[in-house]
Amino acid sequence: MTFTKQSRIKDIIWLFLITRVALIILTYIAYILLTAPKYSSTPVNALALFTTWNNWDAANYMRIAQYGYEQRVDLAFFPLFPLLVSGISHVLGSWSYLLVGTLISNAALLGVLFLLYRLATDAFGEDVAQRTLLYLCIFPTAFFFFVAYNESLYLLFTLGAFLALQRRNWWLAGLLGLLATATRSIGILLVIPYLYELWTEREQVLAGWRRIFPAILPIILIPLGMVFYGIYCWITTGDFLAFLHVQQHSGRYLAWPWQGLIQAFVALFIISQPFGSSNEAHLLLDLSATLGFILLIMLGWRKLRMSYNLWMVCTILYILLYPALAKPDILLSNQRFVLELFPAFMTLGVLGIEKPNLHRALILLFPTLLAVLSIAFLMNRWVV
Repeated sequence: MTFTKQSRIKDIIWLFLITRVALIILTYIAYILLTAPKYSSTPVNALALFTTWNNWDAANYMRIAQYGYEQRVDLAFFPLFPLLVSGISHVLGSWSYLLVGTLISNAALLGVLFLLYRLATDAFGEDVAQRTLLYLCIFPTAFFFFVAYNESLYLLFTLGAFLALQRRNWWLAGLLGLLATATRSIGILLVIPYLYELWTEREQVLAGWRRIFPAILPIILIPLGMVFYGIYCWITTGDFLAFLHVQQHSGRYLAWPWQGLIQAFVALFIISQPFGSSNEAHLLLDLSATLGFILLIMLGWRKLRMSYNLWMVCTILYILLYPALAKPDILLSNQRFVLELFPAFMTLGVLGIEKPNLHRALILLFPTLLAVLSIAFLMNRWVV
């Protein structure tokens, strides 16, 4: 290993540690200042302080890990992440669920950073790779990589699958695709880049029958994560697609991909929200994130590998097909979902180098919003 590789590894680890420590410090200071009695030496409840991030879906994942799928609406949460938490915490004890979930999420993020650095370096070089990691770690909703959510675990398997595809390791790509699909339903879309990369290798694959089956068969693995979970849903509820149907509980309905965008735009700018309302802020953030990443997909089209482009288009369409039409925040959770569009962060890395003023703006804006949204989440306010 050269000194350069060693220094790059250290840089990645330092970025990981600094951003983790920053969130821990933010948790301590923000929670105490916002909940402790002012002008008093009375401390906050220590247990409450250490469990401040156990809100919203984190609490749902931990409950499923500990008690299983107790109600039908729980089926919206795919099983691999809570299964990992449950397996480890069953050994450690009932006190450990939140800690284990948080450690898995952060350990997966560290793996994400190494894999993303490799992919970004292959595509654009080390300078862009460094910017890519920086922008991902300071993105306004990057705290979801810190809490007990499945975001970083899904992204780890997805990045691994892309790297395996580029190395033409078809069986590993299929296996990682299976794990991604068992973590989040959207993992099924890894079939798209698999087929594209297979098409680019068609001459070699079709050169002999001994090459055909080892290249084509592994794609069958990718949907198996969803199929196995669907079988579980069918056994327990009689509905193979229960994980999809329960999305209506959160106000999500199948719609045309532009319907949510138009309705969000109308709600924000035409049917004017009261200035300073929560609905206005949520609509503004979610619409900005959605349109911003659509723009990044467009700007990166000629820069990125075509399998990245196809996968991102399918992913953004998948997200837009199920807007929360029954909620005031129509593009519910899109600020979080765009974290999964890792090639868009590569494009942002390229733009950040080409346009220094953009980079300066991002390193001021992103951490500021990250701090604000993190504090809102740990205070149990709805963010995304």
